[in-house]
Amino acid sequence: MHPEFDNTEIAFQYRKNGELKKARVLFSSMGSPFLTKIGTKITLFAMKLGLPINGIIKSTIFSQFCGGETMEEAAGTAAVLDKYGVDVILDYGVEGKAEEAEYDKAVPEFIKAIIYAASQKNIPFISIKVTGFGRFGLLEKIHTGATLTGQEKEEWNRIWNRIDRICKAGAEHNIMVLVDAEETWIQDPVNELADAMMKQYNTQKAIVYNTFQMYTTLALPFLKQSYNKAEAEGYILGAKLVRGAYMEKERHRAEEMDYTSPIQATKENTDKDYNEAVHYCLERLGKLDVFIGTHNENSCMLAVKYMEEHSIAATSPHLYFSQLYGMSDNISFNLAHAGYNVAKYLPYGPVKDVIPYLMRRAQENTSVAGQTGRELGLINAELKRRRLL
Repeated sequence: MHPEFDNTEIAFQYRKNGELKKARVLFSSMGSPFLTKIGTKITLFAMKLGLPINGIIKSTIFSQFCGGETMEEAAGTAAVLDKYGVDVILDYGVEGKAEEAEYDKAVPEFIKAIIYAASQKNIPFISIKVTGFGRFGLLEKIHTGATLTGQEKEEWNRIWNRIDRICKAGAEHNIMVLVDAEETWIQDPVNELADAMMKQYNTQKAIVYNTFQMYTTLALPFLKQSYNKAEAEGYILGAKLVRGAYMEKERHRAEEMDYTSPIQATKENTDKDYNEAVHYCLERLGKLDVFIGTHNENSCMLAVKYMEEHSIAATSPHLYFSQLYGMSDNISFNLAHAGYNVAKYLPYGPVKDVIPYLMRRAQENTSVAGQTGRELGLINAELKRRRLL
């Protein structure tokens, strides 16, 4: 069956009327860069002062983009999505901590998520950020190639061991582990870790996936280099393709520190590289596994057409489409309805801990041309179809 991304009845079948109306108000607000900027600043300021705003955040932006505060709450959200054939990536959304005890504490939380995911038929993935297991400054130093002190080497080994324990649990329970991309100035040690874990655990199938941010100019060459490396060393590449999440930050830093920005000069260049990466991976499907993580309808449709033309089954275990929970439901649910493998990124965790993630979502929806307008247009179309607008 061929998916139709304009079908709002299928897209929002899992949303009750009240939820849809709330989403309309939220995306209307995020359509204003001024409101988003002010709202972000007020939220962060209120959190610093310890003001009781958790309830407001939880009932608005948190409920739109997160599965719950605990794994149990996230499991409830996953069960709802399962009714419509949509799988889930469990993403314990805690990031940016800076203490060894916190990094150690995060490991059993992820292993617990893996064990739980293994008991459910619609949770094939978990997601991790290396910055959730080690100090940003250390990763930055490793990226520059500077010599580490003995203490820093031990610290790096601890990060390595934390990631290894999680990937090992993924392999033992047949749950795939997506290693998220980070800022380009700490990405080299992340790639080094991801490559080592893939070599260790991707001998029979892709358990570990590295992420390729196609809004950077080096991502497409690095994808090809990674595939060649995997072939030469006898493991299966897990390639998660995204456009990227740190564009404003990257450009600002490059300008401030006077170096050439690693970000593509135009959106068209990003789109071109992304679609070429999808094509490159689909041509080699089976020798690599691909995770097409995008809110771009055109990229998804190009992949669907290629699959149809080359008789690649919609249910191929080597390919997944993915969008973030709370966004692009028109893509996710229509693809799932047509029989394709789809998984929603489902962050969960205490409200205060997922604030950095939520702020990125708000800024992304404001800065990505047309994203908020498209979401709003689809929500309005569905509310009209339900005779609620």
